[in-house]
Amino acid sequence: MAVASPPPSLERILVRRLIAVQIAVLVLLVALMVGTLAVTGHLVNLETEDETIEVVREAIDRDEAGRLVLRETPALASLRARAPDRWFVLRDRRGGRLVEGEPPPVMVRIGDALDEIGQARLGWTMGPGEPDGPPGRMKWIETRAGRVQVLTGPGPRVTLRKVVMATAMVVVVAVVPGLVPLVLAVLLVTPTVVRRSMASLGTAAAAARAVDLDRPDVRLSTERVPEEALPLVSAVNEALDRVGRQYAEQRRFLADAAHELRTPIAVLQTRLDALPDGPSKDQLVEDVSRLGNLAQQLLDVQRLSAGGFDPRPVDLVAIAESVVSDLAPLAIAAGYALAFEAEVPRLPFHGDRLAIERALGNVVHNAIRHGGRRGTITVAAECTGCISVTDEGDGIPPAVRDVVFEPFSRIARDGGGTGLGLHLVRGIVRRHGGEVSVDTAPGGGACFRLCFPVSASAASMLAPAGTPST
Repeated sequence: MAVASPPPSLERILVRRLIAVQIAVLVLLVALMVGTLAVTGHLVNLETEDETIEVVREAIDRDEAGRLVLRETPALASLRARAPDRWFVLRDRRGGRLVEGEPPPVMVRIGDALDEIGQARLGWTMGPGEPDGPPGRMKWIETRAGRVQVLTGPGPRVTLRKVVMATAMVVVVAVVPGLVPLVLAVLLVTPTVVRRSMASLGTAAAAARAVDLDRPDVRLSTERVPEEALPLVSAVNEALDRVGRQYAEQRRFLADAAHELRTPIAVLQTRLDALPDGPSKDQLVEDVSRLGNLAQQLLDVQRLSAGGFDPRPVDLVAIAESVVSDLAPLAIAAGYALAFEAEVPRLPFHGDRLAIERALGNVVHNAIRHGGRRGTITVAAECTGCISVTDEGDGIPPAVRDVVFEPFSRIARDGGGTGLGLHLVRGIVRRHGGEVSVDTAPGGGACFRLCFPVSASAASMLAPAGTPST
């Protein structure tokens, strides 16, 4: 099974790309700097000039007349072959002069003025240009012919080695000191900038998490949303508008259908009451009761979604006793005994009486349908604010106890029911700030507990109470 890769991080993407752009810009600047040095003559191969001076040192000599001459050495021959345009001017303090190549005229004349200077670089910073010519290198050296001034100029101006060395020098001197603080700034500043820029998206995401059937009108805020993300947020809001309209239409349809069903169901119930008693009538009464309960559940779905609650002071004990009285005939017809127990005579609570009655009625209907048609169904009001419904059926396996409260969940072997009843129970109880749970009853059946947050004073009203059985 393939593991899904984590979503890309905008912070990491921006950091990587900003650093890449900075490196690319600095590389371009280095290339421009090195190119400019090459074009302006600042990449003259100093090592080649020093090599020329050393070659000349070994080759220079004097003839019988005392004039400066060059002996033909292998190094001199190699230099002439490799750099045919290299020139040099040799001069001693006696006025002797030896010229090879084609030096710029100004270089031939300038040597006389440099007697007191040991070595120098001669030239102009703005490039070769005519008529001045390229820069030169002057140095006084000791030779077998005595102290001689060598003035030489470039042959091959740029070599690969020279470019690499110049580039490395520029990188070390200019690029690295500037790149390090830039990278650190990107690493430190970019995450903060991204988080602040995307803070409004966090607000929109929080609003998106709040969207559900109970709050269909929630929309994502577009305030301070970045321009690049605004189309996405607007598209989500438009989609929520469309879904909201379709959901409202479905709710109206369900409510209308449920209302339309109630009239024929009531007529059918009246006609069944006129039939003589017998097993067939009992079965039909139970089936019609299920049909009426389904219609009521559809109305409850619509009412729960619309938030049509009317909280008022109620008595949970009285509500539980009323539900038991209403459903006693149906339970007895299905083969059960229906019992009611209360630990306190009254249990004051602030809630919607009709909704609580529907929730408790759905749980009792569920017990009647799935309790095995045997034993006793017990409804008990506890002083803690919980109302329990216990049957003596097969119970609910632990593995599916959380599933039974999901909408349209049907775990019964016969596959009957709509899967809405217990979902509505949970929705109603939670709307009142409580919780519903299911466990195994002492006799092995199912035990549903509807727990409401009653006040401490109500929970302390313990008093003897009867436990009538119907």
